[in-house]
Amino acid sequence: MPRFAANLSMLYNDVDFLDRFAAAARDGFQAVEYLFPYAFPAAQLAELLQAHGLSQVLFNAPPGNWDGGERGLACIPGREAEFAEGIDQALAYAAVLGSPRVHVMAGLLPAGATRESVHATYVSNLRVAAGKAAAAGVDILIEPINTRDMPGFFLNRQDQAHALVAEIGAPNVKVQMDLYHLQIVEGDVAMKLKQYLPTGRVGHIQIAGVPERHEPDVGELNHAYLFKVIDALGFDGWIGCEYRPARGNTPGATSAGLGWMTAAGQATPT
Repeated sequence: MPRFAANLSMLYNDVDFLDRFAAAARDGFQAVEYLFPYAFPAAQLAELLQAHGLSQVLFNAPPGNWDGGERGLACIPGREAEFAEGIDQALAYAAVLGSPRVHVMAGLLPAGATRESVHATYVSNLRVAAGKAAAAGVDILIEPINTRDMPGFFLNRQDQAHALVAEIGAPNVKVQMDLYHLQIVEGDVAMKLKQYLPTGRVGHIQIAGVPERHEPDVGELNHAYLFKVIDALGFDGWIGCEYRPARGNTPGATSAGLGWMTAAGQATPT
C-alpha cells in the first residue's frame, strides 16, 4: 500500500503553517514534506513532528532569492560558495528534523547560458552536496520540473536526471520523480515508472492531478492504476502529495478532498 506524505506548503492552506502538522495527523498522514523550513527554528518544527507522530521525509535546500524569482543555485556559475553554505544549512535542519532526504533545486538557466555551458557547474555542485550529505547519512534528490510551470529550469526530463545521477556517481544522489511534471513533459507515466523504479535511483515520488494540479483523482492521470504499478514494482518510499486542493483555501478544503486517499487503501480518521 502506498505511503503518503502531506506537502504542508500546498495542503491545509486554510490554517497557519504551524497548525498544518496537527491537521495532517488528524487526516491520517504519518509523514510530511514542504518546500522550506528556514522561517522557523528547526527545534520548533521537530517538536511539532514529535507531538503529532509525524516523520519529516523531505524539504528543499535554500533556493537563493526565492521571492526574487530564483529557483535554486546548483547550475549557476559564480554562486558556488553560496550553494555550499545553503547545503550546510539544509543538513543542519535535516539533522534536527530527522529528514533522510533533501531536494536540491537545479535553478534557472542564467541569461545567455545553455545547458551545456552550465553542465559542469551543476555536476560539481551536486558532488559537493553529495559529499556533505553522505557524511550526515542524507540523500540528495534532484527533480525534473516541467517547462510550463517553471520556464527556463535546468532540469526537465527523467532521462536527463538519471543520466546526471550516473555522471555524478554518488550513491546518495537520487531522482525525485514527480508524476505531475512527468506527465506534462513526457507522458507515458506507467512505463516510466517501470523503467526507472527498478534501478533504485528514485528516492521519492510526488503526485498531483494534471493539468490543474489539484487532487490526484481529478484530471487526466489514473492514479489508482499508477499506485498499483508502484506497489507491484516494490517501491517502499514515500509519495508526496504536492497538490493544490480544488476547493482552494476554504475551511476544510484539504480534508474534504481526501477521498482519493481512502480509495487507495489509507482510510482517514473521522
